[in-house]
Amino acid sequence: MQDRPLSSMGAAVVTNPMTPATPYTAGKGSDTAKNRRSVAGNDVAVLSAIYEEDVNIANWHRELPEPLRCSVEHLLDLAPAFGMSLMTTPAKAYEGVSEALPKNYQGPLAEDVAEIVEMFCFLFDLKRAGLRLTALNEAMCPRFHVDKVPCRLVTTYSGRATEWLPQERIDRTKLGMGYLGLPDSDLGLYKSADDIRTMRSGDIALLKGEAWIGNENGGLVHRSPSLAAGARRLLLTVDFGS
Repeated sequence: MQDRPLSSMGAAVVTNPMTPATPYTAGKGSDTAKNRRSVAGNDVAVLSAIYEEDVNIANWHRELPEPLRCSVEHLLDLAPAFGMSLMTTPAKAYEGVSEALPKNYQGPLAEDVAEIVEMFCFLFDLKRAGLRLTALNEAMCPRFHVDKVPCRLVTTYSGRATEWLPQERIDRTKLGMGYLGLPDSDLGLYKSADDIRTMRSGDIALLKGEAWIGNENGGLVHRSPSLAAGARRLLLTVDFGS
């Protein structure tokens, strides 16, 4: 399936005729929850669907090549607590990630991350992006929430991947009530565990946030997955740069 590098497929993504001029500035909107849907597919071009007004997650089902999977496991063996964050341009992403990786690590991870950053910047016409690559042994954001950003790219290289809720399954009045000390399942945010959707390891997804123009009360509701004792996860997120 993955017979072309990400960077070479950027043009196919950006030529979407529904691209708005400024998708990433917060504006005033209705307090009423909006109808939103998900889009997924086996081709990178599916990511362009994030520009459709009623789409709040576009998910590319990507299969990781075996050399990349092996190199990710090698990194987790070398540096179980690895973490890095970087504000970068597409041209400098490879160098920045390579320098942050352990000196004795060898593998294609830096190249893959750099290609994802290039694609993300091309899609949204950005000069810079902020990336975070983190090894985890517990849930980073264990409660369902929405992001106060225009759009965030997430991909899990290893381990359990991000969980999310379809818009029609959510009672948004229950969002942000975790301070009551109750688990999400007891707040009435969703009806049953069957409502929860889970990305796959390797998937690249764009999660539309609350700061996208016209998407107030339409941001994707999601959370980090719980991890069993001894389990590990490598997560990449990419955000709009300043």
